[in-house]
Amino acid sequence: MENTYTISAVKPDEIKASGILKSEIEKRNAKCKYSFKFISDKNAGRDSYKISKNKNEIVFTAYGIRGFMFAIGHFLRKVKIAGGEITLTEDIDGEYSPVKKIRGHQLGYRDTPNTYDAWDYDTYFKYFKELMFFGCNTMEHTHFEDKEENYNPLMKYKQDEFLKNASCLADKIDMDVSVWYPNDNSDEDEYYSSREHTFEIMPRLDVIFPPGGDPGCFDGDEFVKRADILGGKLKKIRPNAELWPSAQTPDTENWSEKFIDEMNKLPENIDGVITGPNRAFDLDVLRKKLPAKYPIRLYPDITHNVRCEYPVHAFRDDWHYAFASTLSRESVNPRPREYASLHKLTSPYVIGSVSYSEGVTDDVNKFVWSYLDYYGEENIRDIILDYARLFIFEADENKIADGILNLEYNWEGSPDTNAGIEYTYQIFSSELNKNPALLNNWRFLILLFRAECDLVVRKRMIFENSLIKKAKDSLKYGDITRAREILNTDYDSEYKNLRSDVDSHAEMLFDMIGLQLDVKNCFASSWERGAVLDTIDNPVTDRQYILNRLDYAEKLPDGERNGFISGLLNRNKVDNDEYCFSFAMHGFDVLGVRQKPDFYMDFQGDNPDKNNGTIPMCMLKVYDHYYFDCKVGGLNSDSDYKLILNIKPRYRDEVKHFKIEINGQTLYDGEQYGGERDEKYDERYSAPGFETHSYTIKNSMLINGCADISIHEPKVGIMISEFRIIKNKETDK
Repeated sequence: MENTYTISAVKPDEIKASGILKSEIEKRNAKCKYSFKFISDKNAGRDSYKISKNKNEIVFTAYGIRGFMFAIGHFLRKVKIAGGEITLTEDIDGEYSPVKKIRGHQLGYRDTPNTYDAWDYDTYFKYFKELMFFGCNTMEHTHFEDKEENYNPLMKYKQDEFLKNASCLADKIDMDVSVWYPNDNSDEDEYYSSREHTFEIMPRLDVIFPPGGDPGCFDGDEFVKRADILGGKLKKIRPNAELWPSAQTPDTENWSEKFIDEMNKLPENIDGVITGPNRAFDLDVLRKKLPAKYPIRLYPDITHNVRCEYPVHAFRDDWHYAFASTLSRESVNPRPREYASLHKLTSPYVIGSVSYSEGVTDDVNKFVWSYLDYYGEENIRDIILDYARLFIFEADENKIADGILNLEYNWEGSPDTNAGIEYTYQIFSSELNKNPALLNNWRFLILLFRAECDLVVRKRMIFENSLIKKAKDSLKYGDITRAREILNTDYDSEYKNLRSDVDSHAEMLFDMIGLQLDVKNCFASSWERGAVLDTIDNPVTDRQYILNRLDYAEKLPDGERNGFISGLLNRNKVDNDEYCFSFAMHGFDVLGVRQKPDFYMDFQGDNPDKNNGTIPMCMLKVYDHYYFDCKVGGLNSDSDYKLILNIKPRYRDEVKHFKIEINGQTLYDGEQYGGERDEKYDERYSAPGFETHSYTIKNSMLINGCADISIHEPKVGIMISEFRIIKNKETDK
């Protein structure tokens, strides 16, 4: 298409920016009626820019290439293609400066990411530019030990070569370069010399980030001392570079106190402190304890869904086990609303952030977070519209924005009751039907892929639950053969076709962007590193578990089989004056108590070696913390009860006070885990690696049928998947 627009640029940074703008205009294959002018202003800040429009001339004013990149991005976010012409959607005149000083993302080249290890330099540089279009000013590398076992078949470059060349590319657009450089237990000379080598070889280096933990091996005070020495050596080689250690704690006693005590000595070569996963302090506490001279940089985990700092629905941790089992830890996860809330919560304490990321599965989250760091609080839908216009300009931006926002809603509640999953899929499939060329856009395809995965889970759950209901009807009459036939019913062709689309689109994404959706063919480092094809077929109902138990039933003597089947059918049933709770099935809301912060949910469902038909769905979530509290009512004050805990044991000789209290009275206090074992129940109805322990609750401990339950252990904590409170039939006789 013939274009008549003009670009005026004189100075080197202006010319460089004009080339980037021209490339972006040309790829849109639409007529551009605007003319552009770049003006350098040495009085402007490096991170600021100005846009002014006079009729059809648009003027970008900035200090250098960094500001021009932000200005170009602003323009591109606010244009759409209408009638074959590039058109502004709103007035963009104004002067713009960032809310936060640091705005970046970790794009580590190593064998663990689900995407970056497959990239070449061109792909990296393109992604750098795209991030800057949303206000990002920092890219962070990861330093790993240069050994053969730390490379995979996808990686094209040796570490030193990559660090040099990628930082050089970032420097071309004045992007700050940070390096995450983990601790090790080498002797001090080796510790410092290996790092000095890195300082020397990189064309650009602005920040070194040594984590205190995750990984880390030094006590808090030694860690700070080493960081200070390292900062001094860094500044001798790079006078303007900064050293930012993190307050992330290894499993070391009193690490936090030692860290703060040493920081209070005001080490001169430390420029600020980072906080992130496995944090030593809550953010507000860290800000209060840390000397005021040290700013804080956030290291938010925007890439993980489970077993992480911010699990899906972080404030309630209730992501449904069916999604968690099939989509696992690093699936495609647009969570714009939730991360906007987390940004608002953390923003007052920090001067910016560099996110933790393992690939493009969190692509939407990166751009939302960068936007919020630059422009501050904003309507989330407007940010997503910007994303759609900039990256998926071939489609209706409103439809794409709706689809992205709906992907987050897809994960609300149980997939079998969330009909919105069907609608979300229709949004993307409808846009694809209108424009099949969208399959060539990896950002569109990755969203369609997620919508397909969600729908696969929903359809399978609905279908299998219907089979289970019919099979249970047969089991009530002891017809194991018929129940097995029902449960082995195959999926219909509609489901199989949808499931096939998931496979074919996964292959396309690997070819396009290096997204590694399985271990065998795409070299994902493990099933939990974005390898959704290795988890998507994990059980989402008790179909496989029941089939497994039917195999067990058929081996039992005739006299025991009917009793076992009855127990299987009624595993989670209790009388009205009894109580049954499962973290997987019920969530936290019904407990009547807000749990103490920083508990960990040890999710079992996405591990193919655990969720393989040997564990019921009600045991997939394991609560792991030092404390657990709940309030139970409706019990019968005239009866004795049994509290039955289903525990994932973690035995330690030093544990002497595993304690259970009922209404403030001690039910048990002693070594792990006390109570009575029911090994027969565990064999028949529990899962490998779990134990049930029961404790007798005398009716005198109840208060008008109410029981405030508190379980705590201060050294290694407790791991519980479910518990029941049932009448003690022995004492009720």
